[in-house]
Amino acid sequence: MDFDIVIGLEVHIQLSTQTKLFCGDSAAFGGSPNSHISPITLALPGTLPVLNKQAVEYAVKLGLSLGCEINKHSFFDRKHYFYPDLPKGYQTSQSSNPICLGGGIKVNVEGKEKYLAIHHIHLEEDAGKSIHDADPKYTCIDLNRAGVPLMELVTEPVLSSSAEAFAFLTELRKLVRWIDVCDGNMEEGSLRCDANVSIKPKGAIQLGTKVEVKNLNSIRNVRRAIDTEVERQVKLVTGGGVVVQETRGYDADKNITLGQREKELANDYRYLPCPDLPPFEITKDELTRIQGTIPELPQFLYDNYVNKYQLPAQDAQVLTEEKSISDFFAAVTQSNSNYKAVANWILGPVKSLLNEKSVGIEELTLTPQRLSDIIDLVATGAVNFSTASGKLLPEVLGNDKDVKVLAAELGLVQVNSESDIEAWVDEVLSKMQDKVAEYKKGKEGLIGLFVGEVKKISKGKADPKKTTDILQQKLQQ
Repeated sequence: MDFDIVIGLEVHIQLSTQTKLFCGDSAAFGGSPNSHISPITLALPGTLPVLNKQAVEYAVKLGLSLGCEINKHSFFDRKHYFYPDLPKGYQTSQSSNPICLGGGIKVNVEGKEKYLAIHHIHLEEDAGKSIHDADPKYTCIDLNRAGVPLMELVTEPVLSSSAEAFAFLTELRKLVRWIDVCDGNMEEGSLRCDANVSIKPKGAIQLGTKVEVKNLNSIRNVRRAIDTEVERQVKLVTGGGVVVQETRGYDADKNITLGQREKELANDYRYLPCPDLPPFEITKDELTRIQGTIPELPQFLYDNYVNKYQLPAQDAQVLTEEKSISDFFAAVTQSNSNYKAVANWILGPVKSLLNEKSVGIEELTLTPQRLSDIIDLVATGAVNFSTASGKLLPEVLGNDKDVKVLAAELGLVQVNSESDIEAWVDEVLSKMQDKVAEYKKGKEGLIGLFVGEVKKISKGKADPKKTTDILQQKLQQ
């Protein structure tokens, strides 16, 4: 029996604010246990929350970037659900009036584009952390994370494979980093995902019973967990069993999902409007101002690179993976319109340097103008690509000398004089008469050997193209 897979994602996005959602306590990751707390985080009697304005702006910024409708009048609710690591006994969240509605992300899976719709994004505070292995008798509580601002993004149940979930999260993580609202670090919990997974007979209208797989800590594990849960449900149903609505965990080492508890219904949370926080308004002027802080987004740049700059799709895709790389490309093209050459250099030699030094492009001591100068030297034939990338580029790093002067001082400038190159060619051919004879008998692949020998005796200065041309002329005599 064939099944359709139906998936919805709930993604918690930790905002990169300096302080928590409702107080001035540090929102930084880490720190000794219970060092980022105050009477408000501890929910001591008489304390009142104050909303973090920047958290609201970050939520609006993401919503605008995703094409959401921004709810100009919004408020917070109390979610009455037991969190052992939230001293208040409830979570301050949004239920009936989330800050962002609709929107979506376009993904490409196996060459097919699909728009994956979002239901809403709401703001809420994070819970603390229960630590079970610090004491043999007791569970310890660290409240450093309690109150840290989160956005929860909830998709529509429109994903149909683990590959789509992987693509969605990859694009979302890239976007939140791009607009600088979250570092996207899943290892530190800055981005966490729950997957609601169900199956139904192929073509059926009614959705199957969903199972929520919680707290997946990497995009790869989201994919693996979904595949594992789908396999479990199919095996259960085809064997005559019934899928129960529940929350399950994922054991990455064993690649299995494990039942944790029956899934609560919405009314189990007993949402009530929070009496301590007044509703907040987002004005038209504020929306305009926030919109002005959003940089050109990856999809826009990708389309530009392919359609305007005529770059291959693969180049455009890689250039828009990281904002710092895209910004550097844009800066180089301000003074160099050889777009393909600029892309080749950034995705080739420059990326190799970044990997070798384990740094980001903003840490590399190479200005866009100096890279443009190197590209120009290659384009004019003054220096060949191999020499420029292997010898000149490393010397340019951290060096203020004019690139042309530096190339000359290092003896890297190519010799274009036909008389000089002809002399080197004659020297090589006279020493390799046996290979010349083989070439004339049909082994034309030996031309590369001759070019290499000329390169050796000229110490890399002979123009390879002119060398090849002169060699072919002489070998045909």
